[in-house]
Amino acid sequence: MNMGQEKSDTKTPKSKNNHVITASRDAIAGLVVIFAILMFVGTGGTVLTETVQALSGYGGGADNMLVSAFLLNIALILFGWRRYRDLSAEVTERTAAEERAHSLAVTDPLTGFLNRRTITEKTSDMIAAAKKKNKSITFLMLDLDNFKNVNDVHGHSAGDVVLREVANRVSKVVPPNSLLARLGGDEFACAFIFDPDQPEMVDRIADDLIDSIASPIVENGNHLVVTTSIGMSRFDFESESVDVLMRRADIAMYSAKKQGRNRFCWFDNSMEQELQTRNTLESGMRSGIPKGEFVPYYEQQIDLATGKLTGFEMLARWESPTQGLVSPEVFIPIAEETGMIGDLSLSILRQAFDDAKNWDQSLTISVNISPIQLLDPWLAQKIVKLLVETGFPPNRLEIEITESSLFENLSLAQSIVGSLKNQGIRIALDDFGTGYSSLAHLRALPFDRIKIDRSFVSSILENSESAAIVKAITGLGESLGMPITAEGIEDKEIENELRNIGCAKGQGWYYGRPLSTEQTRKILAERNLLPSQRADEIAVGSNSSNDPIVPLAVPQQKVG
Repeated sequence: MNMGQEKSDTKTPKSKNNHVITASRDAIAGLVVIFAILMFVGTGGTVLTETVQALSGYGGGADNMLVSAFLLNIALILFGWRRYRDLSAEVTERTAAEERAHSLAVTDPLTGFLNRRTITEKTSDMIAAAKKKNKSITFLMLDLDNFKNVNDVHGHSAGDVVLREVANRVSKVVPPNSLLARLGGDEFACAFIFDPDQPEMVDRIADDLIDSIASPIVENGNHLVVTTSIGMSRFDFESESVDVLMRRADIAMYSAKKQGRNRFCWFDNSMEQELQTRNTLESGMRSGIPKGEFVPYYEQQIDLATGKLTGFEMLARWESPTQGLVSPEVFIPIAEETGMIGDLSLSILRQAFDDAKNWDQSLTISVNISPIQLLDPWLAQKIVKLLVETGFPPNRLEIEITESSLFENLSLAQSIVGSLKNQGIRIALDDFGTGYSSLAHLRALPFDRIKIDRSFVSSILENSESAAIVKAITGLGESLGMPITAEGIEDKEIENELRNIGCAKGQGWYYGRPLSTEQTRKILAERNLLPSQRADEIAVGSNSSNDPIVPLAVPQQKVG
C-alpha cells in the first residue's frame, strides 16, 4: 500500500517536468519559426528577384548562400505550421479529456444523473434560489425494493437496463429543473422547488413515481419488475444543512420499507427518535453478547396426559444493565438485520446446554432457530460442536424450525436438518398452520414433532375455525406418527380441550412465566429432577418424584 503511494508520488513530479519541458520546446520552436519568417521576408525578395533575372538572361543568378537560407526558411516555416497543427489537435483532445473528466466527476456514467457529491452542492444552490422566491424544497430518496433479485436471476446487464429505464422514467415524472441523482447501487434521489402551501403536489409526484417505476420493463423477452420505496423530507429553513435534509429523507425511505415497501413516507421527528433508540440497542447488543448479557430463559413443557414436566423451550432474554430485562421481540429483529443473530444464538445455546446437562436425563430442551441461521451451511456443525464441548446429549435436544424459514432455501434446510438428524437431534416444525405449504414441508423434511401455533390454541374455545384446525392438525400428526405440542395454553379449559383432542404436550402461561436459570433449578429441585440432589436425598431416604405440575396463576400480561 505504501509502496504504491510512493510510486504515485514519484510520477507526479515527472509528469509536471514533462509538461514544463514540452512547453519550453514549444516556445523555442515558436521563436525559431518567427525568426524564419523574418528571414524569409528579408531574403525572399532578393532571392526571387535574382532568380527571375537569371531566368530572363539579365543576371548571373541568386547567391548560393541566399538560396540555401531561403530554402531553410521555407522548411522552418513548414515545420512551424505542422507543429501549430499538432498543438491545436492536442489542445482539442486535452479539452475533450478535461470535459470527460469533469463529467465523470459530477455525474453517474450509467444514467447521466448527478452523483452524491454534486447533488449536495446543487441542492444548496436550489435552497438559496427557493428562499428568494419564498418557496420550499423537497428532497426525495428512492430505493428499488427488489433490484437484487433482478441481478441474481437475470444478470448485471439486465440490472443496468433497469437502472437506465428507471432513471428515464423518473426524469419524465418530476417537474422541470429538478435535480436528479443516482447515489449508488439502486438508490436514486431528486430535489425540486414547490409551493409550501401545496404539499399535496409532492404527494402526487411520489404516487406517479411509484406507479411509473412499477410498470414492467421488457428486456430480451423477460418482464423485469421492480418497485420503489420513497422517503421525503422538506427544507423548512430551520434545518442545519443539506446533509440533514438528505439524512431525513433516507430515514423516511427506510420507514416506507418497514411499512410494506412500494410506497412513500414523509419524515417526522418520531422516526429519528426511533432510529436513535434502535442504534442504542444495536450498540448495546454488540457489547452485550461477548459480556454474556444475553441469557436463556425456560418455558415449561407438560405431558398433557399425565401432567408431568417433560422439558423446556429455551427462550432468549437480554439482561441489559441499562434497560433491564429486554424481550426477544425487541432485539431479535435487530440481531437478524445486523448479522449478530448467529453469535447471539450460539452464545445462549452454550449456556443452555451447560445448564441442562445437569438436569434429569428425561428432560429435553427445545430451541427455535432463526430463518437467517438456516441460510448458514455450517449451522449443523456449529451446533454439534457446542454439544461436544458442553457434553450435552444430542438426543435431549429438539430444534424447532418455522415454516416461513423454509421458503428461502429449502434444499439447504434439508441438508442442515439431515445433518442434525444424523447426530440424534430431533426436529420440530414450529408455528404449523401459519405457512403456505405445510403438507409439502412435512413430506420434504423428516420432522419428529409438530407444534401448533398459539394463535389457534388460545382461541380454540371461542373460534370454531381454530378448533377445527387444531383437531385437523392433531389427526394429521397422529396419522404421520408425529406427536403434537400446543403452544399458548392460558387456562384449564383450554388444557382440557387439548387433552380431549389428543395433543401430546402443551406449554403456555397457564404453567407459569419463562424462568431464569436459577428459578428453573429451584423448580427442578422441588420436583427432584436434579440428579446430584436426588443422590443426596436417596442417601437420607427421600422418595420424591416428578408429580404433576400444579399450574401457577395466569399472569395478566406477557413479557415475551
